[in-house]
Amino acid sequence: MLLTIDIGNTTVLIGVFDGKKLIEHLSLSTDREKTADEYGILLSARINPKKIKGIIISSVVPPLLETFEKISKQYFHLSPLVVGPDIKTGLTIKYDYPQELGADRIVNAVAVHHLYRGPAIIVDFGTATTFCALSEKGEYLGGAIAPGIGISIEALFEKTALLPRIELIKPRRIIGKRTVESMQSGLIYGFAELVDGIVRRMKKELAKGAKVIATGGWASLVAGESKTIDEVNTFLTLEGLRIIREKNRKSGPKGH
Repeated sequence: MLLTIDIGNTTVLIGVFDGKKLIEHLSLSTDREKTADEYGILLSARINPKKIKGIIISSVVPPLLETFEKISKQYFHLSPLVVGPDIKTGLTIKYDYPQELGADRIVNAVAVHHLYRGPAIIVDFGTATTFCALSEKGEYLGGAIAPGIGISIEALFEKTALLPRIELIKPRRIIGKRTVESMQSGLIYGFAELVDGIVRRMKKELAKGAKVIATGGWASLVAGESKTIDEVNTFLTLEGLRIIREKNRKSGPKGH
Protein backbone atom coordinates (compact mmCIF):
# COMPACT_ATOMS: atom_id res chain seq x y z
CA MET A 1 0.00 0.00 0.00
CA LEU A 2 1.06 3.57 -0.69
CA LEU A 3 0.91 6.43 1.82
CA THR A 4 0.44 9.85 0.21
CA ILE A 5 0.97 13.05 2.20
CA ASP A 6 0.25 16.60 1.06
CA ILE A 7 1.40 19.26 3.54
CA GLY A 8 -0.49 22.51 3.01
CA ASN A 9 -0.48 25.77 4.91
CA THR A 10 -3.74 24.93 6.68
CA THR A 11 -4.22 21.18 6.35
CA VAL A 12 -2.12 18.04 6.02
CA LEU A 13 -4.08 15.73 3.71
CA ILE A 14 -3.23 12.05 3.93
CA GLY A 15 -4.34 9.11 1.83
CA VAL A 16 -3.66 5.40 1.62
CA PHE A 17 -3.90 3.65 -1.76
CA ASP A 18 -4.26 -0.03 -2.44
CA GLY A 19 -3.20 -0.03 -6.06
CA LYS A 20 -5.23 2.75 -7.70
CA LYS A 21 -7.98 2.69 -5.06
CA LEU A 22 -8.03 5.25 -2.25
CA ILE A 23 -9.02 3.18 0.78
CA GLU A 24 -8.28 5.59 3.63
CA HIS A 25 -8.01 9.35 3.97
CA LEU A 26 -7.74 11.84 6.77
CA SER A 27 -6.82 15.46 7.30
CA LEU A 28 -4.82 16.98 10.13
CA SER A 29 -4.39 20.63 11.01
CA THR A 30 -1.06 22.06 9.91
CA ASP A 31 0.83 22.84 13.09
CA ARG A 32 4.46 23.86 12.80
CA GLU A 33 4.89 23.37 16.55
CA LYS A 34 3.87 19.70 16.56
CA THR A 35 6.71 17.24 16.89
CA ALA A 36 7.35 14.23 14.69
CA ASP A 37 6.24 12.01 17.57
CA GLU A 38 2.94 13.85 17.98
CA TYR A 39 2.11 13.54 14.29
CA GLY A 40 3.52 10.02 14.19
CA ILE A 41 1.26 8.79 16.98
CA LEU A 42 -1.77 10.29 15.25
CA LEU A 43 -0.88 8.63 11.96
CA SER A 44 0.02 5.21 13.32
CA ALA A 45 -3.26 5.13 15.26
CA ARG A 46 -5.18 5.25 11.97
CA ILE A 47 -2.75 3.56 9.58
CA ASN A 48 -0.95 0.26 10.14
CA PRO A 49 2.74 0.98 9.38
CA LYS A 50 3.37 -2.66 8.48
CA LYS A 51 1.02 -2.45 5.50
CA ILE A 52 2.68 0.61 3.96
CA LYS A 53 5.25 -0.22 1.27
CA GLY A 54 5.91 3.26 -0.07
CA ILE A 55 5.50 6.94 0.88
CA ILE A 56 5.37 10.10 -1.23
CA ILE A 57 5.20 13.64 0.15
CA SER A 58 4.48 17.06 -1.32
CA SER A 59 4.85 20.14 0.85
CA VAL A 60 4.58 23.92 0.77
CA VAL A 61 5.66 24.14 4.44
CA PRO A 62 9.43 23.44 4.58
CA PRO A 63 9.68 22.93 8.38
CA LEU A 64 6.99 20.25 8.30
CA LEU A 65 8.56 18.45 5.35
CA GLU A 66 11.48 17.57 7.59
CA THR A 67 9.03 16.45 10.29
CA PHE A 68 7.20 14.06 7.98
CA GLU A 69 10.41 12.71 6.51
CA LYS A 70 11.39 11.83 10.08
CA ILE A 71 8.00 10.20 10.69
CA SER A 72 8.39 8.12 7.52
CA LYS A 73 11.69 6.71 8.71
CA GLN A 74 10.91 6.29 12.42
CA TYR A 75 7.31 5.04 12.28
CA PHE A 76 7.07 3.41 8.83
CA HIS A 77 10.76 2.50 8.33
CA LEU A 78 10.69 3.91 4.80
CA SER A 79 12.49 6.73 2.99
CA PRO A 80 9.82 8.86 1.32
CA LEU A 81 9.82 10.15 -2.23
CA VAL A 82 9.57 13.96 -2.03
CA VAL A 83 8.06 15.99 -4.85
CA GLY A 84 10.76 18.37 -6.06
CA PRO A 85 12.79 19.46 -9.11
CA ASP A 86 14.22 15.99 -9.77
CA ILE A 87 10.86 14.23 -9.83
CA LYS A 88 9.49 12.87 -13.12
CA THR A 89 6.00 14.31 -13.67
CA GLY A 90 5.28 13.94 -17.36
CA LEU A 91 4.61 17.69 -17.59
CA THR A 92 6.49 20.42 -19.43
CA ILE A 93 6.77 23.46 -17.17
CA LYS A 94 6.27 26.72 -19.09
CA TYR A 95 6.78 28.96 -16.08
CA ASP A 96 9.42 31.68 -16.00
CA TYR A 97 10.63 30.64 -12.54
CA PRO A 98 9.68 26.98 -11.99
CA GLN A 99 11.26 27.02 -8.52
CA GLU A 100 8.49 29.38 -7.42
CA LEU A 101 5.75 26.84 -8.13
CA GLY A 102 4.19 25.17 -5.12
CA ALA A 103 4.47 21.39 -5.16
CA ASP A 104 0.70 21.09 -4.75
CA ARG A 105 0.06 22.95 -8.01
CA ILE A 106 2.34 20.59 -9.92
CA VAL A 107 0.78 17.52 -8.28
CA ASN A 108 -2.74 18.70 -9.15
CA ALA A 109 -1.68 19.35 -12.75
CA VAL A 110 -0.25 15.83 -13.04
CA ALA A 111 -3.53 14.36 -11.81
CA VAL A 112 -5.66 16.43 -14.20
CA HIS A 113 -3.46 15.66 -17.23
CA HIS A 114 -3.57 11.96 -16.43
CA LEU A 115 -7.27 11.70 -15.52
CA TYR A 116 -8.93 14.24 -17.82
CA ARG A 117 -6.51 15.06 -20.65
CA GLY A 118 -7.24 17.98 -22.94
CA PRO A 119 -6.71 21.64 -22.03
CA ALA A 120 -7.80 22.24 -18.45
CA ILE A 121 -8.03 24.83 -15.71
CA ILE A 122 -7.56 23.70 -12.12
CA VAL A 123 -9.13 25.72 -9.32
CA ASP A 124 -7.80 24.81 -5.87
CA PHE A 125 -9.71 26.22 -2.91
CA GLY A 126 -6.96 26.02 -0.32
CA THR A 127 -5.35 28.60 1.95
CA ALA A 128 -5.05 30.58 -1.28
CA THR A 129 -7.40 30.13 -4.23
CA THR A 130 -5.15 29.11 -7.11
CA PHE A 131 -5.88 28.79 -10.82
CA CYS A 132 -3.61 26.67 -13.04
CA ALA A 133 -3.74 26.40 -16.83
CA LEU A 134 -2.75 23.14 -18.49
CA SER A 135 -2.48 22.61 -22.25
CA GLU A 136 -3.63 19.53 -24.15
CA LYS A 137 0.03 18.51 -24.51
CA GLY A 138 0.59 18.49 -20.76
CA GLU A 139 2.26 21.89 -20.62
CA TYR A 140 1.90 23.74 -17.33
CA LEU A 141 1.36 27.28 -18.61
CA GLY A 142 0.91 29.29 -15.41
CA GLY A 143 -2.08 30.67 -13.59
CA ALA A 144 -3.43 33.10 -11.02
CA ILE A 145 -3.46 33.32 -7.22
CA ALA A 146 -6.16 34.97 -5.11
CA PRO A 147 -6.87 35.02 -1.35
CA GLY A 148 -8.49 31.88 0.01
CA ILE A 149 -11.95 31.69 1.53
CA GLY A 150 -10.60 30.79 4.97
CA ILE A 151 -8.23 33.76 4.92
CA SER A 152 -11.11 36.03 3.93
CA ILE A 153 -13.32 34.77 6.77
CA GLU A 154 -10.56 35.37 9.30
CA ALA A 155 -9.74 38.80 7.87
CA LEU A 156 -13.36 39.96 8.22
CA PHE A 157 -13.37 38.81 11.84
CA GLU A 158 -9.93 40.10 12.82
CA LYS A 159 -9.90 43.42 10.95
CA THR A 160 -13.37 44.64 11.89
CA ALA A 161 -14.84 45.54 15.27
CA LEU A 162 -18.36 44.14 14.82
CA LEU A 163 -18.24 41.28 12.30
CA PRO A 164 -18.23 37.79 13.87
CA ARG A 165 -16.34 34.66 12.91
CA ILE A 166 -18.84 32.58 10.94
CA GLU A 167 -19.53 29.08 9.72
CA LEU A 168 -19.63 29.17 5.94
CA ILE A 169 -22.85 27.62 4.65
CA LYS A 170 -25.08 28.62 1.76
CA PRO A 171 -27.46 31.38 2.90
CA ARG A 172 -31.18 31.35 2.13
CA ARG A 173 -30.90 34.39 -0.15
CA ILE A 174 -28.33 36.68 -1.73
CA ILE A 175 -29.74 39.76 0.01
CA GLY A 176 -28.93 38.88 3.60
CA LYS A 177 -31.32 39.92 6.37
CA ARG A 178 -28.78 39.37 9.15
CA THR A 179 -25.06 40.05 9.46
CA VAL A 180 -24.02 36.38 9.39
CA GLU A 181 -26.25 35.70 6.39
CA SER A 182 -24.87 38.78 4.62
CA MET A 183 -21.30 37.61 5.18
CA GLN A 184 -22.10 34.11 3.92
CA SER A 185 -23.69 35.60 0.83
CA GLY A 186 -20.74 37.86 0.11
CA LEU A 187 -18.22 35.07 0.52
CA ILE A 188 -19.95 32.26 -1.37
CA TYR A 189 -21.40 34.26 -4.24
CA GLY A 190 -18.42 36.60 -4.31
CA PHE A 191 -15.98 33.72 -4.71
CA ALA A 192 -18.23 32.05 -7.29
CA GLU A 193 -18.08 35.22 -9.38
CA LEU A 194 -14.32 35.50 -8.78
CA VAL A 195 -13.85 31.97 -10.11
CA ASP A 196 -16.15 32.46 -13.09
CA GLY A 197 -14.51 35.76 -14.02
CA ILE A 198 -10.95 34.46 -13.89
CA VAL A 199 -11.85 31.19 -15.65
CA ARG A 200 -13.54 33.04 -18.51
CA ARG A 201 -10.51 35.28 -18.96
CA MET A 202 -8.12 32.31 -18.82
CA LYS A 203 -10.16 30.44 -21.43
CA LYS A 204 -9.61 33.31 -23.86
CA GLU A 205 -5.86 32.67 -23.63
CA LEU A 206 -6.04 28.88 -23.32
CA ALA A 207 -9.06 27.33 -25.05
CA LYS A 208 -12.81 27.92 -24.87
CA GLY A 209 -13.40 24.21 -24.37
CA ALA A 210 -10.94 23.81 -21.49
CA LYS A 211 -12.33 21.57 -18.74
CA VAL A 212 -12.49 23.20 -15.31
CA ILE A 213 -11.67 20.94 -12.35
CA ALA A 214 -12.09 22.18 -8.78
CA THR A 215 -10.52 20.75 -5.65
CA GLY A 216 -9.81 21.79 -2.07
CA GLY A 217 -11.89 22.15 1.07
CA TRP A 218 -14.36 24.75 -0.22
CA ALA A 219 -14.71 23.39 -3.75
CA SER A 220 -18.09 21.69 -3.40
CA LEU A 221 -19.66 24.69 -1.70
CA VAL A 222 -18.58 27.21 -4.35
CA ALA A 223 -19.00 24.86 -7.33
CA GLY A 224 -22.73 24.73 -6.72
CA GLU A 225 -22.93 28.47 -7.45
CA SER A 226 -20.33 28.60 -10.22
CA LYS A 227 -21.24 28.58 -13.90
CA THR A 228 -17.80 27.50 -15.10
CA ILE A 229 -16.69 24.62 -12.83
CA ASP A 230 -17.27 21.31 -14.63
CA GLU A 231 -16.27 18.85 -11.94
CA VAL A 232 -15.15 18.66 -8.31
CA ASN A 233 -12.44 16.16 -7.41
CA THR A 234 -11.88 16.33 -3.66
CA PHE A 235 -8.88 14.02 -3.67
CA LEU A 236 -7.15 15.37 -6.77
CA THR A 237 -3.86 16.04 -4.95
CA LEU A 238 -3.71 12.55 -3.47
CA GLU A 239 -4.39 11.07 -6.91
CA GLY A 240 -1.59 13.20 -8.33
CA LEU A 241 0.83 11.93 -5.71
CA ARG A 242 -0.10 8.34 -6.51
CA ILE A 243 0.47 8.93 -10.23
CA ILE A 244 3.85 10.62 -9.64
CA ARG A 245 4.93 7.72 -7.43
CA GLU A 246 4.06 5.28 -10.23
CA LYS A 247 5.98 7.31 -12.82
CA ASN A 248 9.10 7.43 -10.66
CA ARG A 249 8.93 3.84 -9.51
CA LYS A 250 8.90 2.61 -13.13
CA SER A 251 11.59 4.83 -14.59
CA GLY A 252 13.31 6.68 -11.77
CA PRO A 253 13.54 10.47 -11.24
CA LYS A 254 14.53 12.39 -14.40
CA GLY A 255 13.28 15.87 -13.63
CA HIS A 256 10.27 17.40 -15.32
